[in-house]
Amino acid sequence: MFKYIKKDLPASIVVFFVALPLCLGIALASGAPLFSGVIAGIVGGIVVGALSGSKLGVSGPAAGLAAIVLTAIGTLGGYQNFLLAVVLAGFIQIVFGVLKAGVIAYYFPSSVIKGMLTGIGIIIILKQIPHFFGYDAEPEGAVTFLDPSGENTFSAIFKVFDHLILGSFIIGLVGLAVILLWDNILSKKAKIFTVIQGPLVAVVLGIIFYLLTVSSGALSISDSHLVSVPIPDDINSFFGQFSFPRFSEITNVEIWIVAFTIALVASLETLLCVEATDKLDPDKSVTPTNRELLAQGVGNIISGLIGGLPITQVIVRSSANIQSGGKTKMSAIIHGFFLLISVIVIPNLLNKIPLSVLAAILLVVGYKLAKPGLFKKMYQLGWKQFVPFMVTVVGIVFTDLLVGIGLGLLVGIVVILLKSYQNSHFLHMEDKSNGKHKIKMTLAEEVTFFNKGAILKELDNLPHETYLELNVLKTRYLDHDVIEILEDFSHKAKERNIDIKLVSKRGIVENPESFVEFFKTKPKSNLSLS
Repeated sequence: MFKYIKKDLPASIVVFFVALPLCLGIALASGAPLFSGVIAGIVGGIVVGALSGSKLGVSGPAAGLAAIVLTAIGTLGGYQNFLLAVVLAGFIQIVFGVLKAGVIAYYFPSSVIKGMLTGIGIIIILKQIPHFFGYDAEPEGAVTFLDPSGENTFSAIFKVFDHLILGSFIIGLVGLAVILLWDNILSKKAKIFTVIQGPLVAVVLGIIFYLLTVSSGALSISDSHLVSVPIPDDINSFFGQFSFPRFSEITNVEIWIVAFTIALVASLETLLCVEATDKLDPDKSVTPTNRELLAQGVGNIISGLIGGLPITQVIVRSSANIQSGGKTKMSAIIHGFFLLISVIVIPNLLNKIPLSVLAAILLVVGYKLAKPGLFKKMYQLGWKQFVPFMVTVVGIVFTDLLVGIGLGLLVGIVVILLKSYQNSHFLHMEDKSNGKHKIKMTLAEEVTFFNKGAILKELDNLPHETYLELNVLKTRYLDHDVIEILEDFSHKAKERNIDIKLVSKRGIVENPESFVEFFKTKPKSNLSLS
C-alpha cells in the first residue's frame, strides 16, 4: 500500500483541500452541525477508504443527500433521531451488499456515465464562479440549480460584480494562475513540482495574502469569506461536538422510512460514482461493487454513531484524487487523517484560507471533468451516444444528479428499443422468379416482443404473389408473441397467394401448417422459446 506513497501523499493533500470546504458546506446546506460534515469526511476517508476495494474512489458527505437530510432532521424531531436513521441506513446497505445488489452499476450506459461526469464538472464550475469573485451567498458544496433563496445558479453569477470582494478575487486569480502554471509547465520541468502540488502552493499563498492584507481596507478579506472550521476551546468542548443516536426511537416507522431512503439513494450515488471513477482511472481498474456497498454500510454506521452525515463515494473528490496523480487507496485514507489532525491541531490556520482559492482549485477540477473536446468526441460517435449524453448533462445541471441520470437512462433505453425494433430481421428482395417476388427474411439471434411491430410491418407490406423464405437458423430466442404473428400471417398468406419456406435447424418446411405447433414440438436445438 505504500509502494506509491510519493504519488499518493501529494494527491491526498489536494483531496484534503477540496474535501474540507465541501464537508463544511454540505453540512451547512443540510441544516446539520458544521462538525457533522467533517466527521463524515474523516470516516469516509479512513474507514471506507480502508474497507473499499476502490483504488481511487474517495468517500464523504454527499451534496446529493443534502435535501433529504434537511427535510429528515425536521420531520424526525431532531438531529439525534436522524442519526439513528443514518445508522440503520448503514445496516441496510450491508444487506444490499450481501444480496449482491452492486451489479446494478453495470447496467448504466457509458454515454450516461460520461454525461454524469460532464454535468458534475459544469455544476462545479457554475457554483464556484461566485466564490471565486468573493460572493459566498450559497454554501460551498451546494449542487442544486436552485439555491435556498429561490434564485438560480445563473442569477448568482450575474450578481458577482455587485458583490465583488477585490481581495478574494485577486488571490483567487493568483491561485488559479499558479495551479495552471504548475500543471501545464512546471510539473514537466522538474520532479519537485510533481511532489509539491500546485493547489497546496495556492493555499499557502492564500493564507499569506490574508495575513498581509488583514488590516488593509481595500484588499482585506472578512471572516465570512474564509474557511470556517469549528474551533473548540479545550478537549472537552472538542468531544462535545459529537452527537449520538437516540436508540429509544428505533420503533419509529418514519425513521425506518428515512433510513431506507438514505440507503437507497446513497447506494445508487455510490455505484454511479464507482462506475465513473473506474472510467477516469488511467489504469482502468474495476472496483468490486458489492464490497463497496459493504464498506459504505460500515462507514454510515460509524458516522451515524458519532454524529456524522451520511456517506457516499463522491466524484468531485475522487476525480481530484485521480487528476492529482493518486495511485492507491492510501491517498483517500491519508486525506481522512489530514482532516482529523487539522481540525484538532490547526483549526485556526485553516480558518485563514480564502474560499476563493479553494474555488480556483475546484474550477480546474470541473474543467477537467467537462472539457469541450468531450462534447465533440461524443457527437462524432453518433446520435445514439450523443443524445443520452446531452440529456444527462442538461438534466443534472438543471435538476439534480439522480434526476439527470434517470432522464439519460430513459433516453438510452428508448434508443435500445428503437435499434431493437430496427434490427430484428434482415430483408433481402430478389428479382421475380416464375412470376413471383422472391424475398428472404432472416431473423436475428434474439427476437422479443419489442420486435413485433417491425416484423408485423414487413409481413403486411409483402406484395401479393410472393415467395417468402423465412430463415431462423441463427435465432436462439424467439418470443411467443412473434410466433403468433407468424401463425396469423400464414393464414393471410393463402389469401394473398404467398408461399412460405421455413428454414430452420430441423430442415426446410414448405408452407408449414402451424408455426406454433412447429416450434412447440421442435427437437433439441439451440433455439429457445418463451
